[in-house]
Amino acid sequence: LQPETLHNVMWLMSDRGIPRSYRTIEGFGIHTYKLVNEEGKSTFVRFHWKPAYGKKSLIWDESQALTGRDPDFHRKDLWQSIEAGDYPEFELGLQLIPEEDADKFDFDILDATKLIPEALVPVEIVGKMVLDRNPDNFFAETEQVAFCPANIVPGIDFSDDPLLQGRIFSYSDTQRHRLGGANFTEIPINRPVCPFHNNQRDGFHRMQIDTAPANYDPNSIGDNWPRETPPEEGGFSTAPQPVSGVKERLRSPSFAEYYAQPRLFWMSQTPVEQRHIIDAFSFEVGKVTRPYIRERVVDLLTRIDPNLAAGVAKNLGIELTEEQLNRELPKPVCGLEKDPALSLYANPDGNLKGMRVSLLAADGVSLKSVEEICSALHKEGVHPQILAPHMGSVNTEEGKDLLVDGTLSGNPSVVFDAVIVPEGEQSIQTLLMNGDAKYHLRQAYRHLKAIGLPGDASEMLEATDLPQDMDDAGLLTPKDTKALMKPFITAMKQHRVWAREPKALDFGA
Repeated sequence: LQPETLHNVMWLMSDRGIPRSYRTIEGFGIHTYKLVNEEGKSTFVRFHWKPAYGKKSLIWDESQALTGRDPDFHRKDLWQSIEAGDYPEFELGLQLIPEEDADKFDFDILDATKLIPEALVPVEIVGKMVLDRNPDNFFAETEQVAFCPANIVPGIDFSDDPLLQGRIFSYSDTQRHRLGGANFTEIPINRPVCPFHNNQRDGFHRMQIDTAPANYDPNSIGDNWPRETPPEEGGFSTAPQPVSGVKERLRSPSFAEYYAQPRLFWMSQTPVEQRHIIDAFSFEVGKVTRPYIRERVVDLLTRIDPNLAAGVAKNLGIELTEEQLNRELPKPVCGLEKDPALSLYANPDGNLKGMRVSLLAADGVSLKSVEEICSALHKEGVHPQILAPHMGSVNTEEGKDLLVDGTLSGNPSVVFDAVIVPEGEQSIQTLLMNGDAKYHLRQAYRHLKAIGLPGDASEMLEATDLPQDMDDAGLLTPKDTKALMKPFITAMKQHRVWAREPKALDFGA
C-alpha cells in the first residue's frame, strides 16, 4: 500500500541483500546533507563508502545454508580478516550537487527513497576508512555505540530532507532508551576524544564530575564559563538559506513518482542478477498467506517491468491481465536507461584479497602440490586452509607433517570461496571414500565456485557425480597442479561461475 518502498525492496531482493562479507558491502547514505564552505555557500551532498575489496555477494541457497552451519559467519569473517592483516578498507566518496542545480533533476533530491545515479553525478573519492583493530571488549566498544545523524561537525549541515529531519531528534531518543539515560554520550566509546565543556548536569549514569559553579550561559559567578564557541571562532553555525512559501502538513508532490528508480535499478542489473531478483520475490511473496496481497505485490511489479512481473507471477501461479501486461512504463530517470554502477557484476573488479580457498587433504597428500597451490594463492592475497578428516597434521607423500587448519566435517564449503583437491594418490583414495569431502565438493559446485582437481584428483568428479563439463570454466581438471593455478585464479576473479547456474539449480548437494 506504500509503493514508495518498492525501490528499497528491489535492492533488498537483489544480490546486494546477501553480501559475501562486511568487507564487500557498498554503502551510501539515503539522506541529503549540505557541505558549507568558509563563505557560507552550501552544496548538497550524499556520502558513499566504496569497498576496496570490491562488491561481492552470496547466492540464495548458500546464504540459507550459512544460517544454520555458521550463523556468526559475517562477524567471524570480519574478525579473521583484521587478525590476518587483511584490513577492510572503504573509500569515502561524495556526490556534490550545487544548490542552484537541485531542480535540474526529474526527481526530488531530498526524497530519501531516491538515489542520485552515479552516471549523472559521479562519486568523488576524498578519503579512506581502514578497520585495523578488533574490539578489546565487544559489548563496550560495539554494542554501546550510539550513532546519530544529528552528530555533525562544522562544514556539514542538514538539508530539508523530511525523513532526515525526523531522525535528527528521534535517534537521540532511541539511544536514551537503549543505553539507560540521557548521559549515553559519556560512555567511553561515545565520548568525544577532544576536550569539551558544556552546561549539561546530573541525570542517570553521570560519568563526569563538573566543578563549575554555574550551569547556564551567560553567568558571572563562573566568569561566564563554560560558554558556546561563537562561529567566528570556529564554533558551529547553521548555513543561512532563504525561506518562502506556505507551511502545510502534507507529503511533497515532488515525491509522488514511485516507479522510475526501481525500473532503473532493474534495467541496470545483469541477466543473472535479474533472475535472482525474480527468484527472491517469488520465495518471499510465496510465503504470504493472503492471496490478494500476493496479487497486489505482483501488480506493483507490473509498473516496473513486465518481464519482472511475469517471472514472479508464473512462480506464484498468478495470471496477469492484458491491462497489466501493457501498462505504460515510467520514463527513464533524467533520460538514463541504466547505470552499471547499480550492478554488482556488470564490471567485475577481480579483487581476491582476503578470500579463502579450502584444500582437501589426507595422509599421503603431495606436499609439492600443496606448496605450489599456496604460493600462487598467497600472491593474490588469498588464504588457503588445509581441511582433513581429523585435526592435528597429515603425513605427506614426501614423509613430512602438514598442519591441518580444520576438519572436513566442521568446515563446509559455504564458508570458503573456492576449493582445490591437491595431488597425492593415497590422499585422493581416502577422500574418495569420505562423505564430508564429497559433500564439500558438491556444495561448492552447486554454489558456482571454482573447483580445482589436478592430476589424479579428477577421480573426484565421478565419485561426487559432478558433471564432466568441458565448457565449465570453473571446474578444472588439468594434468597437474602447475597447469591448474592460472585458470583457477582467473575463474576466482569472476567471483562465481555464473554460466554454471542453470545446471547447478538442478544439481542436489
